Amino acid sequence: MRENIANALKEALKAKDQAALSTMRLIAAALKDRDIAARGNDNPDGISDEEILGMLQTMIKQRTESAKMYRDGDRPELAAREEAEIEIIKNFLPAQLSADEMKQAITTAIAETGAGSIKDMGQVMGYLKAHYAGQMDFSSASQDVKAALMAK
Repeated sequence: MRENIANALKEALKAKDQAALSTMRLIAAALKDRDIAARGNDNPDGISDEEILGMLQTMIKQRTESAKMYRDGDRPELAAREEAEIEIIKNFLPAQLSADEMKQAITTAIAETGAGSIKDMGQVMGYLKAHYAGQMDFSSASQDVKAALMAK
């Protein structure tokens, strides 16, 4: 994962693509910050690939919220810039699960964890994050998990 990010940064630099370059620098800086924090917690190798995927998803979520605020504030040029950054970041994520695949993953997670009520939601979400990092939007998945557990 780190190698892909480093290579994309080099490619953006060679291509003189300013939008991609600034986004790649933001990703590299965020990764470096997280690695430094991890080293402080006795993890000399930095964060794992799963944690990198989580970081990228967080970056996408932040940019989505910013783009919405810019659109609401009648600043379409800033919203377009945020959306362009989202597309660049998405290139590092694995393919997203479809709605049907996500429902199947939730059903499997509930069965595997033995969840029987809404109190077990944390276990189910933990299972999903461990097995489907970067492949689904966990904020919408949590709504589906909640609905599935309430139906039990």
